[in-house]
Amino acid sequence: MKILISVCLYLLLACQEQASNHPVPAADTTAIAAPPFSKTPDTTTLGGAWYLQPVLASDAATGKTPSLRLELSKKHFSGNTGCNNMSGKFWYSDKDSSLSFSEKITTTRMACPGYNETSFLKSLQHANHYKLRNGILILLAEDNSELSKWGRKPAAAVKSDKV
Repeated sequence: MKILISVCLYLLLACQEQASNHPVPAADTTAIAAPPFSKTPDTTTLGGAWYLQPVLASDAATGKTPSLRLELSKKHFSGNTGCNNMSGKFWYSDKDSSLSFSEKITTTRMACPGYNETSFLKSLQHANHYKLRNGILILLAEDNSELSKWGRKPAAAVKSDKV
């Protein structure tokens, strides 16, 4: 063990001695370097088509992925609940990322046993604001809890733990 420590100290001293024989050039103060881990801003836009990223097997119980199409200029949305087609109005602000859906959401009336469409629609109506992060739209409640995540492409269905 003493030999290993002696060898490490010898190598350390040799490296320091070589470094002192080569002068370090003065830093160029005219250019400011970017931080080593600069974060690229998210260029995702709110408008367009979004697909629910299922968390529970019940999120895609009907075999359809819920979707939203946000038309920013008209403040109108359309899509699918995972069972029925839906449409309505929404409001948003780029300045403070606020977002809300109208209480009046029009839907078709197909029955989808085993799917809680009412809960899905209430979740949309509880949205208070949003975040865009790495191509994902996150709908948030007033208390900043995540209500749902949406991507630009349909995600694979979540498998149930039931056998």
